[in-house]
Amino acid sequence: MQQFGQITRRMSGWVMLCLALAVAGCSLTDQTPVYRYRLTVEVDTPDGVKTGSSVIEVDTEVAGGYSIPTPGRVTNRVRGEAVTVDLGEGRVLFALLRSEADIDWAGRVMYRLSPQYAGENALRDGYRNMLRHRPERTVPRHFSRADQVNKRSAYPMLVTFGDLDDPASVERVDPDDLAATFGEGVRLKRITVQVTDDPVTSGIGQRLGWLESSVGSIVKQPRGVPIGDMPIEQRVNKGDFRRKGMQ
Repeated sequence: MQQFGQITRRMSGWVMLCLALAVAGCSLTDQTPVYRYRLTVEVDTPDGVKTGSSVIEVDTEVAGGYSIPTPGRVTNRVRGEAVTVDLGEGRVLFALLRSEADIDWAGRVMYRLSPQYAGENALRDGYRNMLRHRPERTVPRHFSRADQVNKRSAYPMLVTFGDLDDPASVERVDPDDLAATFGEGVRLKRITVQVTDDPVTSGIGQRLGWLESSVGSIVKQPRGVPIGDMPIEQRVNKGDFRRKGMQ
């Protein structure tokens, strides 16, 4: 009888473990890799081309077929920093880890630029092709014709600060008109991504001293205004400048 009780308790333990894995969305077969890529921004200026880059790591996980509540859901954990481009005279351009329409832009951009496959192993084949393609890829202005029609940019969101020590001075930068912010002769040349084995970039906190203590939006949001009605710069937060993977 005692032996039967021990077996029952062991079975109950396995049942509870399986349920926990299902609720957590764990997958028994991970078809997705951990990979790194270099995000580079080039800007034409009267003094020549100014360049900044950042190595970003992406850990992608696919929920199992029996996970709750969304079987097959793809989630990304990003580790890395926004790109900074020093334009001189105290002017700095930041390319964030998000786009204006997608807060997970940094975790998706490489896969979105790879050929898409169909079938049972579409996800695995897509990532394999992405990692085999080592040359740099230019990020297009829009990912698709639908994005172009709906004015959804494929670029990361670009911002600058009137004063690097004052997060409230953040200002959105139009990628099609950098001259409006930085003066005549300044324009975005191109944005590229490239798979790399280089270490993840760090150090943005030395430029933005307030970043470590920042919580939530870096600009105080007005009360009573729906978030969708706020200027995009009022929705920018610490995680758009730096992410550490598992938070």
